[in-house]
Amino acid sequence: MTSTERLYYTDSYRREFDARAVERSDDRCRVYLDATAFYPTSGGQPHDLGTIAGIPVVDVVDEGDRVAHVLADPLPDDRLAGPLHGVIDWARRFDHMQQHTGQHLLSAVFEDLFHYHTVSVHFGAASSTLDLDRESLDAGAVSRVERAANLMVAEDRPVTVDFEDAATATGLRKPPDRGGTLRVVSIRDLDKSACGGTHVAGTGEIGAILLRRVEHIRKTTRVEFVCGARAIARARADFEALSGAAATLSAAVDDVPGLVVSQAEQLRSAHQALRRAERELATVRLRALYDAATPTATGVRLVELRSVAATMDELRVLAQAALDLPGAVVAASLADPSSVLVAAAADSGIDAGRVLKDVLARVGGRGGGSPRLAQGSVPPERITELHARLAEALIGRAGAAPGE
Repeated sequence: MTSTERLYYTDSYRREFDARAVERSDDRCRVYLDATAFYPTSGGQPHDLGTIAGIPVVDVVDEGDRVAHVLADPLPDDRLAGPLHGVIDWARRFDHMQQHTGQHLLSAVFEDLFHYHTVSVHFGAASSTLDLDRESLDAGAVSRVERAANLMVAEDRPVTVDFEDAATATGLRKPPDRGGTLRVVSIRDLDKSACGGTHVAGTGEIGAILLRRVEHIRKTTRVEFVCGARAIARARADFEALSGAAATLSAAVDDVPGLVVSQAEQLRSAHQALRRAERELATVRLRALYDAATPTATGVRLVELRSVAATMDELRVLAQAALDLPGAVVAASLADPSSVLVAAAADSGIDAGRVLKDVLARVGGRGGGSPRLAQGSVPPERITELHARLAEALIGRAGAAPGE
């Protein structure tokens, strides 16, 4: 089995190359070359795209000593005799170089400023992330790291690649997890890391670095970042979104954050006022129905509500309004979705959860709840039967002597 010479190890900028096919799969879509400039998915960095012999490369797989190139179409037999010409999708490759070197720079700055260690990284199609061995990260630290990283971009520090023996290599940011020869990527006077990925030649080529979302993931903190062209595109998208909000609010862009906070507070106040009004209206409606209901011998009044509300939340507000009325019991339902709710005042002597659960079991429904409030669902074709059984059960319970 012939190993693959990895041309990207020594030249990340190589866009084209010629190599010979040494093996291919039975379907002729998986090809092995004696040398390649295609980077395989590895170390969190996605694989390159491009063409081999004019055929699109859809995947590149690291198989230890070999690199497999997965083609969109079979490689013809007549192409095996001579060298095959490979072309790298340079826009994708350079984007990955910017993100990967940017990650090295950020990890080193977090380490240098705060002694926060990077435990894992992920390079995505739109943004990338690094996970730090911290359970939290304040905004001040994020801003400080972003400023320091961008200053080092402006300094255009050289990024170099060397090969060292794992047994004698020193100054690595993270101890190597294997022996033998290591490929070492260094940022002058800042970082030295064992890495097989593709990188820019100087920090200036990383372009702008933008730190975005920060979130807690188990015992680590995940920091989202974008570099170079991605950072510019993201900043443009953010500005356009902010400008759209400013236009809607008839305000200047810089005034949007304050206006959003102010209007959010007004919206909360209006929502609270609406909820109070809904409760008051529900109380009035329930009181009228309650007064019209005939009380049982024990003073319980059953109020039945069928599809008088649009949602279960609205129905619940109506039902809860009955809990303060003496002996009040409410049996309410919605047709779509087919559901039911029972509420019982504390002095009614009725356990809403128990009664509803028993009735639902007889009509193929499901649900339950507390003695004061319970709800459930029922097959639509049995909603009428449910009402009849529920009314019978509630009236029966209301007429029963204490303890029965």
